[in-house]
Amino acid sequence: MISIIASDMDGTLLNDKMEISPENTAAIKKAQAAGIEFIVATGRGLSEAQPLLNQVGLDPAYITLNGAQVFNTAGQLVVNEPLTDRMAKQLATELRAQGFYFELVTNRGVYSESKVRRIQNVADLLVNLNPDTTYKIAVALAAARLEIMNINYVDNYDQLLNDRDFQIMKILVFSSEGPDTFVPIRQKYIDDQEIVITSSSPNNIEINSIKAQKGLALLDYAKQKNISADQVMAIGDNMNDYSMITAAGVGVAMGNAIPAIKQVATFTTATNIKNGVAQAIDWALMQNSMQK
Repeated sequence: MISIIASDMDGTLLNDKMEISPENTAAIKKAQAAGIEFIVATGRGLSEAQPLLNQVGLDPAYITLNGAQVFNTAGQLVVNEPLTDRMAKQLATELRAQGFYFELVTNRGVYSESKVRRIQNVADLLVNLNPDTTYKIAVALAAARLEIMNINYVDNYDQLLNDRDFQIMKILVFSSEGPDTFVPIRQKYIDDQEIVITSSSPNNIEINSIKAQKGLALLDYAKQKNISADQVMAIGDNMNDYSMITAAGVGVAMGNAIPAIKQVATFTTATNIKNGVAQAIDWALMQNSMQK
């Protein structure tokens, strides 16, 4: 029996317009009515994720920032796993020296040093996730997204990095040159016991505390509810979903998922623009009905 369904957002729950389709919404509500808990597991912060769910009348629990923060259905913070101050400063220094544009995701919102570069890089992400979307449309969508997100702009990050009231939950690094650009920093930290580097598209890397992983957070959340791993389904498309796809009893790859995710998944559903999440949920509901 499936008791919890966890879904990634970008490239998974969201379509090419960065919206949750009526079909996905209906399937989620049907699962909830059947007693299955739906939980979002995303690289986004709560302020970036929650408005999109609330728009369609959904108010689930959230695994955010790849597992760095977890919020229960009452909106209470129940997990908090920031980067250490030392590591955050070290990474910021290295990324600046290499000329990367990066953002600091903190316990007080998302911070950027450039609104223009943020729009450009989010547009690149949207095009990569949805190849049928033109860059011009992606720029418009990226700019519109900023209106519902708690994005803060600063001249530089030094004050944040030296202010103990701020915790750096995740560092999000962008490059339009693709994954090869990130090879040196990935190689440097590949065996590091303090941080983990994942990605949600070919044009970014996401740096978290090694304790902040979707799979760890999902199984811990289930354990608190006395639910075993084999009663959990996880749906995703990219490497920051790998830990939960492999940890869950049923791992589902989107039709648009990268090959590495499809290889470890239990099965592959339709793409994010063909309501793949809804199809996966329907499969879970059918399995549950057969086991009653």
